[in-house]
Amino acid sequence: MTQLRKTWFFQLPFIKRPLVWLQKKYVLAIAIILPDKAYLKWKYKKVLGRKLNIDHPVLFQEKLQWLKLHVRKPVYHQMVDKVEAKKYITENVGGEYVIPTLAVYNSFDEIDFDKLPNQFVLKGTFDSGSFYICKDKSKLDIEEARRRLLVNWKHNYYIWSREWPYDGLPHRIIAEPLLVDNEYPYLRDFKFYCFNGEPKIFYITSDKGMGLPTRQDFFDTEGNHLEIQDAHYSNNPVKQPDLPKNLKKMVEMCKVLAKETYHLRVDFYEVNGHIYCGEFTFFEAGGFNEFAPDKYNRILGDWIKLPIDK
Repeated sequence: MTQLRKTWFFQLPFIKRPLVWLQKKYVLAIAIILPDKAYLKWKYKKVLGRKLNIDHPVLFQEKLQWLKLHVRKPVYHQMVDKVEAKKYITENVGGEYVIPTLAVYNSFDEIDFDKLPNQFVLKGTFDSGSFYICKDKSKLDIEEARRRLLVNWKHNYYIWSREWPYDGLPHRIIAEPLLVDNEYPYLRDFKFYCFNGEPKIFYITSDKGMGLPTRQDFFDTEGNHLEIQDAHYSNNPVKQPDLPKNLKKMVEMCKVLAKETYHLRVDFYEVNGHIYCGEFTFFEAGGFNEFAPDKYNRILGDWIKLPIDK
């Protein structure tokens, strides 16, 4: 066996990390076998360590699970597809807020890297989290790009957390220019939580991609800093991040983009003073994240008014 073949063999997932590989196969089997409601109960208990109250939801996470089962509007497919979402943004608030598209591919092998600029971003259009950022094409790692973009390619992304809007989306890859803000060393994003069409809070990520722990600071729509935190992230301990210059405009755009939804996260970038709408998320972290202090899991749940709420 040549050294090349040895290297390739030991990089196989079931050889390199056998326990992780087996666990993923086990979860996939459960996901395939169980119907939606049973699977959500199983995963909720597994991830959050408590029983899911799906029939009478109270907490934020419980209401998101209820929405997965009971609210399935066709427009939600368009809103989470990274190609089709641009049409939704254009129709509702204007094409000037859409990140330009360089190309759309039906497979990874269709990508002609020679035609892409020196800096670009590749994203899977049908899921959340598959992307590759190229800051210098002379350092392009095509195999790493392939690995990152095809992580969910063989499966229906919906199956993992039953996020219905992703069910059946065409598997494509979109290329976009890399957005660069001259004022900050990293691209800042502003994620607004909307409840029944009304934005109430948003968070700002900082230190992302800087070799430091990513921080999240929450604010109300007037720009007041809040104590709430995602349980997996902390506030920036050095300096409160700057508010977006176009905060009021973002709030107004949220009201239009989130119309007729029960809960929606609307993401924006502000690049050299210009607003870009990034993407839409109906189920933050699949509906399995938690907030601290714990009271906010109930407060955010109260903000979502479901048809079954009295």
